[in-house]
Amino acid sequence: MSATLTPAADPATAPEATPEAPEGAPAAEPCVLTSHVALRRVIMLVNPLSGSVGPRAAEEAGAILDAYACETSIVTLDPGQFDAQIEAALDARPDVLFVLAGDGTAGSIASRAGPDGPLVAPLPGGTMNMLPKALYGTSDWKAALKTALEDGAPQSVAGGEVSDGQTTQTFYCAAIFGSPALWAPAREAIRVGKPGLAWAYARRALKRAFSGQMRFSLDGCPPRRAEALVLISPMISRAMDENTGLEAAAMNPSDAGQAFRLAAHAVLDDWRQDPAVTTRATQKVAMRARSRIPAVIDGEPVLLRHEARVRFIRKAFQALAPIPPAAEDSV
Repeated sequence: MSATLTPAADPATAPEATPEAPEGAPAAEPCVLTSHVALRRVIMLVNPLSGSVGPRAAEEAGAILDAYACETSIVTLDPGQFDAQIEAALDARPDVLFVLAGDGTAGSIASRAGPDGPLVAPLPGGTMNMLPKALYGTSDWKAALKTALEDGAPQSVAGGEVSDGQTTQTFYCAAIFGSPALWAPAREAIRVGKPGLAWAYARRALKRAFSGQMRFSLDGCPPRRAEALVLISPMISRAMDENTGLEAAAMNPSDAGQAFRLAAHAVLDDWRQDPAVTTRATQKVAMRARSRIPAVIDGEPVLLRHEARVRFIRKAFQALAPIPPAAEDSV
């Protein structure tokens, strides 16, 4: 069920040209027709300032797209014009909108496109690249671009919407809530070369570990307590066979020994088999803590208010990606 975009033919080996259209007839648009999708107009948004994009990305993308028979427009995002440029690209209603930018920008554009917008192909241009890896199985944006063009098919991507009464964010891969999410800022501090700040974040994470301060309720059931709650989209979940909800995994290691055991399960086999983990499908989640709730949403660390809710979105946006997508192992 893939939609294959065929590279433009080499003039030296191309078959004999077809007769020209009658005078006065409308000119045919550049188009590649397949049994599942027609890609006539392609727009690509490029943020050269994102972590793994680089200043020559627009030029390199143009060289790749020139080999395919479609009308292409490449837009370099300017810091002061992000919203206007993104809105203009969505309003143009291309057949597919490629996004080469950071995780947050790609997720925001997918959310704004929604289920009725153009096909969106988020390429790996950030740090974590969770959504691009889930769709294309690679952190190389050029390989992901070619995969989408040659093997992509339209498919609905499910997700979750997190709201704490003040902000609302959407995720398409996974969200982690609770004290383990406090390690994300330490990781980022190490990545940008700030060991002192990383140590401060790590001390805070250790202080909060195993406190069991968060309570959660799934689909209106009685509240339970957990050290961490992980919500995984059906697109990447190895445990979900159908698009019926988010996989909810409650983790309750009571001490460092159980936490190391859980980590070993995650590395060596399936972490779901650990006795400190319980999982089930859910469509609505309510969370409460005595203080603000640390979270990592599709790789982005955030700090929520002390109460938050999550709802399942069956059709969040339409992606151009292989079927099935690369899924959990790649993320």
